Amino acid sequence: MSDVERGLGGAELGAELGEVATLVQFSSAFCQPCRATRRILADVAAVVPGVTHIEIDAEERLALVRALAVERTPTVLVLDQEGRIVRRAEGQPRKNEVIAALGAAL
Repeated sequence: MSDVERGLGGAELGAELGEVATLVQFSSAFCQPCRATRRILADVAAVVPGVTHIEIDAEERLALVRALAVERTPTVLVLDQEGRIVRRAEGQPRKNEVIAALGAAL
């Protein structure tokens, strides 16, 4: 079983996981959709108890980007409470899509 299958932890992500789920966003400096995605994910994390949003600069964390096969920004991973990836999306999500994806982590 690989580390990714076992689940990602705070050490790999640079922040603590949420109690219920974690929204991990891979961004880059000049990515316009990344800014909008940041607002959407932060809004969801603020209103859904136990959900945390972690943003990762893809250029600074190339080893993690490669390990998770992130090919573009923004890429959003929804992790369950154990850090396992339950949903993955590329591009700017809609708020209702993020909330629906969190259902897979519960």
